[in-house]
Amino acid sequence: MTLAPGASPQVWVPRAYATSASSSSTSSVPAQQGPAGDKLSTLFKGAEDFSVDDNTFVEAQIRATFYPKFENEKSDQETRNRMIEMVSHGLATMEVTLKHSGSLFMYAGHLGGAYAKNSYGNIYTAVGVFVLARLFREAWGKEAPKMQAEFNDCLEKNRISISMELVTAVLGDHGQRPKDDYAVVTAVTELGHGKPKFYSTPEVIAFCRKWRLPTNHVWLFSTRESATSFFAAYDALCEEGTATPVCNTLDEIADISVPGSKDHVMVQGEILEGLVARIVSRESSVQMEEVLKNFPQPSLDGGRGDSGLGPSLREICAANRSDEKQQIKALLDNVGSSMCPVHCDWFGNCGLEAQSRNADKSVVTHFLQAHPTDYATKKLQANNKKAAELSKDSNTLLKNIDGALDPSSSTKDSLADEDSNLMVKLKFLTYKSTCKLSFTMIRTFLIRNGLSTLFKDGPSAYKTYYLRQMKIWGTSASKQKELTKMLDEWAVYIRRKCGNKQLSSSTYLSEAEPFLEQYAKRSPANQALIGAAGDLVQTENFLAILDAQRDEEGDLQRECGAAPSSPASTSLDVVSKTEGLIVFFPGIPGCAKSALCEEILNTPGGLDDSRPVHSLMGDRIKGRYWQKVADERKKKPFRITLADKNAPNEEVWRQIEDMCGTTKAAAVPVIPDSEGTDSNPFSLEALAVFMFRVLQRVNHPGNLDKASPNPGYVLLMFYNLYDGKSRREFESELYERFGSLIKMPLLKPDRAPLPGDVKGILDEGISLFRLHQSRHGRAEPSKGSYAKEWAQWEKRLRVILSGNANYLTSIQVPFEVAVKEVLEQLKAVAKGDIKTPDTAKRKFGNIVFAAVTVPQADILGLLRKLGENDSDVNNFLNGIKVEDNLSKAHVTLAHKRAHGVAAVASYGVYQNQEVPVSFSAFLYTDKMAALEAKLGAVNGENVNSRNEWPHVTLWTAPGVAAKEANALPQLVSSGQAKGVLIDPPITISGVMDFY
Repeated sequence: MTLAPGASPQVWVPRAYATSASSSSTSSVPAQQGPAGDKLSTLFKGAEDFSVDDNTFVEAQIRATFYPKFENEKSDQETRNRMIEMVSHGLATMEVTLKHSGSLFMYAGHLGGAYAKNSYGNIYTAVGVFVLARLFREAWGKEAPKMQAEFNDCLEKNRISISMELVTAVLGDHGQRPKDDYAVVTAVTELGHGKPKFYSTPEVIAFCRKWRLPTNHVWLFSTRESATSFFAAYDALCEEGTATPVCNTLDEIADISVPGSKDHVMVQGEILEGLVARIVSRESSVQMEEVLKNFPQPSLDGGRGDSGLGPSLREICAANRSDEKQQIKALLDNVGSSMCPVHCDWFGNCGLEAQSRNADKSVVTHFLQAHPTDYATKKLQANNKKAAELSKDSNTLLKNIDGALDPSSSTKDSLADEDSNLMVKLKFLTYKSTCKLSFTMIRTFLIRNGLSTLFKDGPSAYKTYYLRQMKIWGTSASKQKELTKMLDEWAVYIRRKCGNKQLSSSTYLSEAEPFLEQYAKRSPANQALIGAAGDLVQTENFLAILDAQRDEEGDLQRECGAAPSSPASTSLDVVSKTEGLIVFFPGIPGCAKSALCEEILNTPGGLDDSRPVHSLMGDRIKGRYWQKVADERKKKPFRITLADKNAPNEEVWRQIEDMCGTTKAAAVPVIPDSEGTDSNPFSLEALAVFMFRVLQRVNHPGNLDKASPNPGYVLLMFYNLYDGKSRREFESELYERFGSLIKMPLLKPDRAPLPGDVKGILDEGISLFRLHQSRHGRAEPSKGSYAKEWAQWEKRLRVILSGNANYLTSIQVPFEVAVKEVLEQLKAVAKGDIKTPDTAKRKFGNIVFAAVTVPQADILGLLRKLGENDSDVNNFLNGIKVEDNLSKAHVTLAHKRAHGVAAVASYGVYQNQEVPVSFSAFLYTDKMAALEAKLGAVNGENVNSRNEWPHVTLWTAPGVAAKEANALPQLVSSGQAKGVLIDPPITISGVMDFY
């Protein structure tokens, strides 16, 4: 910094070096050379007596910068949607880079200094300087000393700081020990006297190629098609993605791919931590093409095979393990004088010894009090006014410098502030997943982070630790069982080998990798669980093991000849018998939850589970219902609780989540099955049925029955609580939160349309409710300005629903059927016998295939028409009981294993779009049946399936895979199957989505 009282000489102190300057010239020399060091010592000695007045000015020269860690204010999904929207409208380009598993290293030249994130002058910065110097030797060979000196001179003259991801095996293990020690440049910043300038990625690549420095792998996505395909590809790979398939897939779908100078597989390995996607200026693609043309990839092997490289980082550290200072000295000596001429940062002797801690505090205090001379100083002062905090540790100043800078300055020129900072981290970890843990998670969280518990408290405490961790991640029971077996063996193995001497978390992979490698050798299942241990598992084999467990097409997946999964349930997790279970009901009054709870309690054997079942009826409990549930669960946490109260919103769901954590329980939502509308998860037909049921009640404990003055209003109030969520959003959110979802059958699929007078009275009530709410909020309807209208509407509602009693009764699935299906699913959840159905979809899940799903009711209607005109078809359909066995009907567009991830991801642009599907023939044998399909267009663009014969698989016999239906056209041609033309073709609209 520079303290300038009046016309006194300016002195700049860059930590370990003094710079003396007059008003006309500036020169930089090490502080111990000549009088500069004396000036520095004088400055610090006199700082305590120095006084600041209106003529005192100060200048701070920031020498190192980095992008701070970020957390988006919006959810990842909102951020993703906004990024796609901006790219779609040509406002920006999306940039994606690999996330290397290393530590931050910053370098500003041999005068500007070397920094770790929060410190300098230690082993971290010494290793960074060594790796950087070695990179120059590898790239430039015998010219390296000359280029190192020129590089340092360039950084100093232009006040440039470079940030790198430093990946080594000597600074502690991450998810996988790297094969080589290296660094990748992630940012370049010009730190002038004004606003710092962060280079754009094309500028970073140009800078690095000029100096032959390593760059990251970069992909640019400048169209809606490529941007949506990227996120779909990530969703398809997030649970099992390793470096090779991820990079290959992104190379295929990106508009521009710039390979990194260092191949991740060659230097770090197959295990990939994640990706970072961010918004950059729309000109980035053009700029990148120019850079690639003008700066071709240089050769980085100038020193390969040259003895001038000297010993490696690992060799030096291994030879000097007894003393850290000796390690630092050996590293810096090996770097050489052209890269690091003095070692003051690490060993002192630069004129700074005379400063006292009080003087240090005084300098900081004066700095904050004086007038700033430029933008950087002003921003630094504004972010560091708490001098007491800063003076506790000189390194704290470094920690807070990033707040004075603007990391998005390279993209803000053409983007709004909010949009210029759009960035999302996409890790290859399983958050709320029920399938596969990432290999990084196993090594880092389950093995490394559990070492202290294992050695301090023993195997039992370690088991409690890792089971709790898996519970937090939502790991399925089957996966927990696999991991428990492996981790228990690991605990025995490492305790026997190390005794009571705890294994260091910084070098744990030296023991963990050999153990994992041997464990993986025992079976293909173990290989899939462990991932790439050492050099054992090849990427191709790994992916084949995973995908071999899935059906080729993803249709009608079955196990051991079991019946197709129920169309009334979607369940994705199981409940361990060592924990409790909360069954709750996100519904509306009249959805039959109390009657269902009573049936469960009265069912002989309950849920075929040894845990006791009890029910808490909301209408009979006074006060705070959910607090009462929590209190009861604390008394007996391992029992099954039926929470007999409507749970309509996120506030209640959060309370249930909290109960799960505090009482060691899982939660299972049971919802009425309904198609819903664009803005509500419940259809008007469902609302009509609920109202009809309420008006049949007598002596209801909650006083919501036929004798109530305003039952219609109450149900509209509940209906409105779900307003703004489509059925898909409603189910997805419950599924994301709780990992399970059970649907209670409500309406028959072949029902007649809702009568006009019923629809009219409901629409009128919804409009009246909105008027009342906007004016009176939650006031009773009898107390507002619409009291007369409400009374008239309630009266007409009763008359109309009563007049349509036969219709409203006929469209309902019989209650005993609904109870039976829900009971079967609850028993399966309680027992742990349930499997993940192929119909389940996650927001951020492991996508398997893309398909256009068509409404089940419309397909059944089409088949009934066929049966009416063809007795053979009618007999066949009755024989296979198609109405009972058809769960969901869809046309597969692409499957990950058959067509590749990029092919599946390419349909992202059509996600949630309506697609017309024309059906032109019905083909069947005694083993399978399907409808021939032709896909229409979306926004004038034809949607084509990657399958040779697009179709909807309707049914397959036990033991017959769904993919066998692809052979039906050939079987018809050879007379081994029957085909019935549908003329003219019947068109049904479906929705494209991922599964």
